[in-house]
Amino acid sequence: MKALIIRLDAPMMSFGSVMVDQHGYIDRFPGIAMFTGLIANALGWEHSRFDRLQELQSRLEYAARWDIRPERMVDYHTVDLGQAKMKEPGWTTREEPEHRRGGKSAREGTHQRYRHYWTDGLMTAALTLKGDGLPDLATVCDALHRPARPLFIGRKTCLPARPLLDPETPVAEGKNLLEILRQVPSWDRKGSRQSRECTLIACWPMELQVTDRDIVRRVFDLRDWFNDIPAGSRWRAEGMLRVAEHLRGESHIDVTHD
Repeated sequence: MKALIIRLDAPMMSFGSVMVDQHGYIDRFPGIAMFTGLIANALGWEHSRFDRLQELQSRLEYAARWDIRPERMVDYHTVDLGQAKMKEPGWTTREEPEHRRGGKSAREGTHQRYRHYWTDGLMTAALTLKGDGLPDLATVCDALHRPARPLFIGRKTCLPARPLLDPETPVAEGKNLLEILRQVPSWDRKGSRQSRECTLIACWPMELQVTDRDIVRRVFDLRDWFNDIPAGSRWRAEGMLRVAEHLRGESHIDVTHD
């Protein structure tokens, strides 16, 4: 099996979870839909090509770990729906602002929003595509290396601090995603590989391995791209992953560069 080695490093990252009222919560790990949108953006696909997006989402699989654990941050902001500019036609899709049904406060009040983020973390992910079809892994690799549009990690404000592909081993080969992730060197804050063995919090497809020390969670990270709504769930394994010791200049995995 081949997999892309992706390093997610940014001042702020947002892995969208189930939204509750005015809180935009985040998950501990990225969702399949997030990776689908990120890759589609790199390829330059239009959102109207929901058939392509749905097929890409069905083929994606990944395993990920936190090399550097992040801190949680909550961004608080407000919007005053009573402002004159919010009532003027021309800036919305149908030239009329859309409001929640209810009293005057729902149409003109000050609405509060809480957006949750991960900050100062560094994540490594091994990502692959199941089955045959387009795009293939080489095409995705090239798109992430030369993206058609600017990329972001979750929300548009979450710009990556470095190119997403691992600079040394952008494509790795191994028995499965979990084994590949075990053997990929972990990074420190400066992006240098750690030379010692370490144990890191990780997630992976449930069918690969589940022990008594791991947990299995149902995550809601799929999307109905035709109707543009979150829809669908899957089971995901989470636990502590032991990462092999790596010496500088030495590689313990079979790596091929496309």
